[in-house]
Amino acid sequence: MSGSTGNRSAPLSAAQRRLFALGLLLSLPLLGLFSLAVGSKPVAWATVLDAVRAFDPTQPDHLLVIHLRLPRLLIGVLVGAALGAAGLLIQAVTRNALADPGILGVNAGASLGVVVALALFGQLNMGSQIFAAMVGAFVAGLAVMLLAGAGTVSSSPTRIVLAGVAVSAVLLSLSQLVMINSTDQVFDHYRNWVVGALEGRGPDVLLTTLPFVLAGLALALYVSGHLDALGLGQDMGLALGVHRPLVLGLSLLTIVLLAGAATAAVGPIAFLGLIAPHLARALVGPNHRRLLGWSVLLAIFTLLLADIAGRVLAPPADLGAGLMVALIGGPFFVMLARRDRLSEL
Repeated sequence: MSGSTGNRSAPLSAAQRRLFALGLLLSLPLLGLFSLAVGSKPVAWATVLDAVRAFDPTQPDHLLVIHLRLPRLLIGVLVGAALGAAGLLIQAVTRNALADPGILGVNAGASLGVVVALALFGQLNMGSQIFAAMVGAFVAGLAVMLLAGAGTVSSSPTRIVLAGVAVSAVLLSLSQLVMINSTDQVFDHYRNWVVGALEGRGPDVLLTTLPFVLAGLALALYVSGHLDALGLGQDMGLALGVHRPLVLGLSLLTIVLLAGAATAAVGPIAFLGLIAPHLARALVGPNHRRLLGWSVLLAIFTLLLADIAGRVLAPPADLGAGLMVALIGGPFFVMLARRDRLSEL
């Protein structure tokens, strides 16, 4: 089951990859400075550097940079890394180049968790909201894995996709049912979360999300070394010493962990986990261990760029990173697909 169209252009050479990687790595600090400087209240670059080097709590601009914009920047890095890695894994597991982490019902489960918690307990602090979303994401991911028979020989990419679609449909219907019977305050609070934005996410969100993402990235690094053999089929994988059901189960668990934490922290950000692996694959080919690092870097770059664009396009409004990711990534993805530059999984 594949959504790719073939790769008519060879991946970059080793020298070209190193040059591109260097440019990407050098651009990330510049994006970070932009993220700290721009917004409804612009801050001079010199002031940003002073705030980072020698924070002065008596300076309003220093407080703005360190207490509001720096956590927002770090959460963007964390969420981008999580969704980039999760997107690569779900495409490898389902052997579908158009798959997205949301296919496991993570977004729908997190949404239901937030809605139910708001309906039961009213206004929530950010830590409680993240906990509710994480519970919903894990329950949804577990339901999909059980229905698809993940970790067993009967599991298949088609069963995973069908189970994910079915669970997502049920959970989204339940979310709407709860919202219809809740107060306007519940709907307003949920609306601020569901748009997928980095705005207003402080150190509490960062510290709550960090251990889940780090654990997920460690698992992703482990399973990525087995994904190439997984794509060769069960018999060939066994011949190469890879236990397919175990790798499949660990991969799905990793996807739920990464995408669930990211969605819980900032809301659903569609498309990012779809486009970053595509771009990485067009650059470096099908090796999953190499693809993992590139997918993470490209997802971070895309999310930070989208967040900055959302702040500068219509000031003083903040358009939200989720909306901007779709606006930035959508046309570029269509262009790549039309040129048949996407490689086979």
